[in-house]
Amino acid sequence: MKKIIQRRDFLKTTTLAGIGIGMSSMSQMLFASDSSQKKIRVGIIGLSVHTEAFSEMLNAEVVDADISGFRVVAIYHPKGNPDVEFKAEMLADWAAKAKTRNIELVDSVEKMLAMSDVVMLETNDGRPHMEQLLPVFKAGKPVFIDKPIGANLKQVIEILNAAKKYNIPIFSSSSLRYVSGAQEVRNGKVGKVLGAEAYSPASLQAAHTDMFWYGIHGVESLYTIMGGVGCQQVTRTSTQDADVIVGTWEDGRIGVFRGLRAGSRGYGGTAFGEKGIATIGTFEGYRRLLVPVAEFFRTLKSPVDLAETLEIYAFMEAADESKRLGGVPVSLASVIVKAN
Repeated sequence: MKKIIQRRDFLKTTTLAGIGIGMSSMSQMLFASDSSQKKIRVGIIGLSVHTEAFSEMLNAEVVDADISGFRVVAIYHPKGNPDVEFKAEMLADWAAKAKTRNIELVDSVEKMLAMSDVVMLETNDGRPHMEQLLPVFKAGKPVFIDKPIGANLKQVIEILNAAKKYNIPIFSSSSLRYVSGAQEVRNGKVGKVLGAEAYSPASLQAAHTDMFWYGIHGVESLYTIMGGVGCQQVTRTSTQDADVIVGTWEDGRIGVFRGLRAGSRGYGGTAFGEKGIATIGTFEGYRRLLVPVAEFFRTLKSPVDLAETLEIYAFMEAADESKRLGGVPVSLASVIVKAN
């Protein structure tokens, strides 16, 4: 039987664990306290469903206080890979709507950066994310990275290391983390969580680690209600229509993710706690994510510890390895070591 790796040893397997990325001097200048300061200018890389939703909310005539003080000013849409690109009709529709909101569509990331204070990376394809992010890091712009950070764990670690190298604040999360029921559990509704189950659609894309493409939503829900890092190993059972990934935390707790590819598909989960059992509810819209994104851009502090973000991707990478090996347990530490 494999020796169980303690959490402290797991965290030592990567230089990313517990990192704190602070403000660059350029960022400090951008966000200096000044009552005359205009709205923070947001630049977006990529046209997507999220681009449309975030732009609509931030550039509305009347904006709620918790997402106020921002305006999307520019969108750069790089040429996408044909296997994941949105349909031309959808892209044209989103571009037309952006223009009605006085958002300029520019033909280079450099033009977008020159017009912006902060950046949202909204391209769905994780493969070119490093290429798309490097100019942002070098320009000293804080960035929200939409899922997935990269197409595999190695790419995710490379991007997090690059952000650390350039001292750039970053934040990445699924909107499912901020479902109200999940946040209530995270904040103690059922006391200590003794175990949890979460589910979400889990469509696959051949170029990405399986769960990175869409299953990440339910995995993020699972980590939210389990309370964060601490998973040591996972096992995965996979069929054409579904995945079941069982994670064992260092204190013996068990967290289960079910990925759905057939029948009725939705989002949800259950937390089993010392003081009760609670369902977490389903997707509540993109505003639930935009609020913490706005707070991140104001404070330049990620609402989610990057060690937890890294472990979420390690969980999914280990699940892929378990599938390749026929469903045997795979430690998260081993896939992080392999990816570094």
